[in-house]
Amino acid sequence: MSIARLGYRVALIDADIGLRNLDLLLGLENRVLYTAMDIVEGQCRLDQALIRDKRWKNLALLAISKNRQKYNVTRKNMQNLIDSVKELGFQFVLIDCPAGIDVGFINAIASAQEAVIVTTPEITAIRDADRVAGLLEANGIYNVKLLVNRVRPDMIQKNDMMSVRDVQEMLGIPLLGAIPEDTSVIISTNKGEPLVLNKKLTLSGIAFENAARRLIGKQDYFIDLTSPQKGMFQKLQEFFLGEE
Repeated sequence: MSIARLGYRVALIDADIGLRNLDLLLGLENRVLYTAMDIVEGQCRLDQALIRDKRWKNLALLAISKNRQKYNVTRKNMQNLIDSVKELGFQFVLIDCPAGIDVGFINAIASAQEAVIVTTPEITAIRDADRVAGLLEANGIYNVKLLVNRVRPDMIQKNDMMSVRDVQEMLGIPLLGAIPEDTSVIISTNKGEPLVLNKKLTLSGIAFENAARRLIGKQDYFIDLTSPQKGMFQKLQEFFLGEE
């Protein structure tokens, strides 16, 4: 959503076949009439399966499937699908991969040129992220960035949680951003309204905007999650909300 708001055409591919949820996060669950499987089977066109966001028309969602048959979307299907989406003029195609490292994941990354690994500052999650990083490299994806989610600065200060730097050093992956723990995320998820659309951005909303800008090469500094200066915080809010 942040990238779309910057004026780019963005396509979201929900490749989590059995457990899709991007439609819920965007409040589009009632608009999914066709999926990528319908395209593959010749039952509809790509433009019929692509669902435009209600608020930002340059953001579109494509669900892969409504069922749990993980093996009916082949690697070649995914490559053809992504190529077709790019031909429609989308500048960014974001593929939400399924959990795990089985054939569903391998097929989902078939057309990817770069990857963002999202993890949390927990040892189990970091181990999984490390395994995924190895798989990405084995499949020829070397441009990988790290997004550390659900960061608790108060716990880090008490040495009860690994710092973002600790996580980044353990994985050896360039840092894209860090998202602080925020109850607003739960509220926005339940409403089906992306956090970054709130009129008054919380620190996590600003962190998402910051990460999006870094991803497309628009920004080269990080948000200080521990003690953001009030002036800078307000300045960033005004900048992202267009109240200059």
